[in-house]
Order: sequence, then structure tokens, then C-alpha cells
Amino acid sequence: MRSHDLVPNSVTPAKALDILKKGNHRFINNLKVNRNLLEQVNETKDGQWPFAAILSCMDSRTSAELVFDQGLGDVFSIRIAGNVISENVLGSLEYATAAAGSKLIVVLGHSNCGAIKGACDHVKMGHLTTLLDRIQPAVENAKGISGEHNSSNPEFVQEVAKLNVLHTAKQIVESSPIIKGLVEEGKVGIAPGMYDIATGIVTFYESDIVMTKEQMEEVRSAQMA
Repeated sequence: MRSHDLVPNSVTPAKALDILKKGNHRFINNLKVNRNLLEQVNETKDGQWPFAAILSCMDSRTSAELVFDQGLGDVFSIRIAGNVISENVLGSLEYATAAAGSKLIVVLGHSNCGAIKGACDHVKMGHLTTLLDRIQPAVENAKGISGEHNSSNPEFVQEVAKLNVLHTAKQIVESSPIIKGLVEEGKVGIAPGMYDIATGIVTFYESDIVMTKEQMEEVRSAQMA
């Protein structure tokens, strides 16, 4: 069985976020759901309904299905160095939400990110240069951090990682009228967060979550339960 009730209309953006939070809690406490993956292959052979789309880094330590303890068919996983936005990524997120019915977009950065460090050091290398240029707005905005403004400064690197996540989440709404419309209608939420590679903990930036007021109340109620 999946971690939710398999009824698409019963999952709100707030419920989708709660599912992921509980999944990460299981992950860090080694309480992962015992899944029959071959059975899930059979259950999903005729279709899929992932309740969330997760844009994360390609780092080998940050597999979204693992850190949120999800099974086959539960989430769309879009992975690219530095969890940055491009036209192709936006198209994938539009498909996930507008066509496949996902209720939540998560933008997930992580600590000690190589792409972030490369952007901090202004690395130039082939096609990687274009990708790292997408992180430069966060690099510029993090220059209020004391110390060296390069990868030798862990505090600076982490601030850039956070600002990059928030910038990416904002770009999704600003760059996609389709997703913006779904958010305004309350059909989709956007949740930026950070994965700590040392602990396995995902921290969501609650004040930057994009949902309706009613859905945010649902998020707060779930936290208090």
C-alpha cells in the first residue's frame, strides 16, 4: 500500500506536505514502511497519481523517495544540480500539477551542495557554467554574511543554498502562469525546504510556503496534532 489513501481528491496541498513530513520522520528514525515493491509495480502498471512533485539536487545522497520514505508511484522526482529552474523543469512541473494532478511542489536544497559551492567560486566549465549562472542571484544576495564569500565559508555556502531554494520557488510561480493559476485556485501548494546530509532531516521554510490561508491553517493544525 501507498502512504496515502489512493483517492486523489482527498489529498490537499497541506495533506501532501504532512505526508512528506511524516515520511521524513520515519526515515530519520529508521521506521520505514515495509513495502512490497513488486506489488507496487503491479498496482501502478496502468497509471500513476503522484501526490507531490519534488525538485531536488542530483546529489547521490538526496534521493527524494528515500528521504521522504515514499514508494513507487507516490512522487514525481525531478533532479538537477543545484535544484535550479529551466524551461524543461518548468514543463515537467506543469505536467505534474496540471496534467497528472500533483497537489504539492517541493523545492528541496541540501547542505554542503557541490553546485552551490561551484556557484560561490564562480566556476566556469562547459555547460555547467550556464547552470551555475542560475544560482548567482542567491550568491549576490548572500553577501551580507560575514567572512569570505566563497566555498571556504560554510555559513556563506549554506545561506546561498537557502536563498537559492527560495529564489527557485518564487521563480516557479513567476515563470509559469499555469502553476500560478493552480496555486491561486488552491489546487497546488509550493513548499521550499532544506535537507541536512549529516542528519537526514528535512526542514521546511514554513514562512515561505505558498498556500491559501485555509491550507496554512491545515498545516499548522497537523503540526499540533
